[in-house]
Amino acid sequence: MNQQQYLASAATEAARHQMIAQQLRTWEVLDSRVLDALQAVKRERFVPEAYRHVAFADAQIPLGHGQCMLQPKMDGKILQALAIQPSDQVLDVGAGSGFLAACMGKLGANIRSVELFSDLVELAKANVHAAAVNNVVVELADATLLADEDRYDAIAVTAAIPPGNEALEQRFARALKVGGRLFLVVGATPTMEAVKITRTTQSHWHREELFETVLEPLVNAVRPSTFVF
Repeated sequence: MNQQQYLASAATEAARHQMIAQQLRTWEVLDSRVLDALQAVKRERFVPEAYRHVAFADAQIPLGHGQCMLQPKMDGKILQALAIQPSDQVLDVGAGSGFLAACMGKLGANIRSVELFSDLVELAKANVHAAAVNNVVVELADATLLADEDRYDAIAVTAAIPPGNEALEQRFARALKVGGRLFLVVGATPTMEAVKITRTTQSHWHREELFETVLEPLVNAVRPSTFVF
């Protein structure tokens, strides 16, 4: 490594440390396993080349098709809420660039990441492979058609569920094993709420409101009616 490469590498690591300290910890992401995963997975390698200079910024990064990489602090909040354990089977809805799935791979046993756009599937596959996270499978699939039941220990839905999609929310909840945790964002702009749903028994779920946020709606979810006067 020459001096220029060394300085560039040092600057990248300083930016990563700043991301952890100023974004994640400030937003009360304090779980050491989560922070270690976000430190280990090289975020800059999952960001499109045109946006590498803002890889660690507190901002969503465009990926095409109206999709974005989430802010680092949002990834951290999702991972912390799900409390993924080493034996967990995990579903990631919305692969994007593969970054969140790769972080999940550092925490859980097997990660299934689904994505609706074929070019993003290929991008996520390539990024996860390059990061040598070998327990992540990225698939082309429409999550609104999910038919699994009692399958996952943790599910992350990385797009908003608009009003009128109670059946879809219930479909995700039924895909949990007993003890499983579901992270999703519900509502419509400008009021959305991140929630955690835990399956407590075969027929009961506990719902916990976490924080306010705004995400793009899940593609193919039912959109709320709009009134024109």
